[in-house]
Amino acid sequence: MTFALGRYTNRRGARTSVFLQRSATPEDSVDLTDTVKKSEKGSGSRATTRIVLADDQNVVREAIKCLLEIEDDFEVVGETADGLSVVSLVERLKPEVLIVDVAMPGLYGIEITRQVRDRSPKTGVIVLSRYVNEWYVTEALRNGASGYVVKQAEAHELTRAVRTVAQGRRYLSSPLSPEDVQSWLLQAERLTGDSYESLTGREREVLQLVAEGYSSTRIARRLSISVRTAEAHRANVMRKLRLKNYTALIKYALARGVLPPIEPLPPGFRALKRRRPAPQ
Repeated sequence: MTFALGRYTNRRGARTSVFLQRSATPEDSVDLTDTVKKSEKGSGSRATTRIVLADDQNVVREAIKCLLEIEDDFEVVGETADGLSVVSLVERLKPEVLIVDVAMPGLYGIEITRQVRDRSPKTGVIVLSRYVNEWYVTEALRNGASGYVVKQAEAHELTRAVRTVAQGRRYLSSPLSPEDVQSWLLQAERLTGDSYESLTGREREVLQLVAEGYSSTRIARRLSISVRTAEAHRANVMRKLRLKNYTALIKYALARGVLPPIEPLPPGFRALKRRRPAPQ
């Protein structure tokens, strides 16, 4: 099945139709963990910007890849749908740019950004998000993001962001303004006493998995650690954040942006009777 995504004009002025093709095989419906793309572009005089994509929505990720690879100086060398695999993929491929969705399962995009900053400092990170509020923008930039692109922006803003970040500069898509963002960052620097900062990288991973409903056994399997170690991390998280129960943890995760906010339904729509899975 082929989906037409429209027409796009690259910076040379050439108009190209963008299509997303989906094969009808059973394997196509399986969640993608990660794939590495071999180079298919010929060598030329222009330097190629190597990009890794991280988005848990397969259709969105494939559409972004189609958009980027219209440009003759872009190459998507790797992609993943799993938050926990992003950092290791970046360490292995060492791309110039990582584009990561803020709401990744397993490990949130902002924590991914922080770990990539520490473990692959030459990789510029662009956070892709539908949230335009102050907290998400400042947390992304404070944790090492070089770009913040809102999903409601025009498609050409993403290609512009990649080129800007690859050159070592910051990029903010509309409607964000540098003046507002700088003001937010200065205000955030004055705030102290955030207990989240006391958590280790592993404890932040455990916090998100617990908030997503994972039991200690599943956390251990997911992170390749023992159940006892998972329980120890879980206890440390509760202690450091001064949380007394699972409900308090969920409230904290929502307030801190570890989980995406729950948005109200449009008028006339009824919510399904669904609740977050309780830890087992």
